[in-house]
Amino acid sequence: MTRCRHPGERRRQGFSLIELMITLAVVAVLATVVIPVAQTAIQRSKEQDLRLALRELRHAIDLYKKAHDEGRIRRVAGETGYPKTLAILVAGEEDVRDPKHRKIYFLRRIPRDPMHPDTSVPAADTWARRAYASEPDNPQEGDDVYDVHSRSAGIGLNGVPYRQW
Repeated sequence: MTRCRHPGERRRQGFSLIELMITLAVVAVLATVVIPVAQTAIQRSKEQDLRLALRELRHAIDLYKKAHDEGRIRRVAGETGYPKTLAILVAGEEDVRDPKHRKIYFLRRIPRDPMHPDTSVPAADTWARRAYASEPDNPQEGDDVYDVHSRSAGIGLNGVPYRQW
């Protein structure tokens, strides 16, 4: 059965221009609120990853130094006892106290600096390194790895540059 239309009755199709404009305005207002919140959440997540990676690397460097001081790693006169490279922490060092001379490993893998923009760079090269002989106010690379820090020029949500973390 078909329904008869009265001459004054209008069939409504689609949305009016005003309805579309109101919808677009609401979406625009929501986007201006959501985008900065999402960017802050992403930055906070990267900063958390940076804290964890720095803690992991620094802990491995400290374990290496402890093993050296305990005489478990072959000592060389004039060396500080810190690893020469970050790769040594993964490759391991021979335990001179172990009768089977098994290796001591300090890291499973080198974590990436989450603030480093180029993902094609090897993880070890994403970090800036400080040698033991380097001044704390002006960290420089040298014969060993005493500490690591981010190469990023960015500033954290806490106002501290990532290079100083």
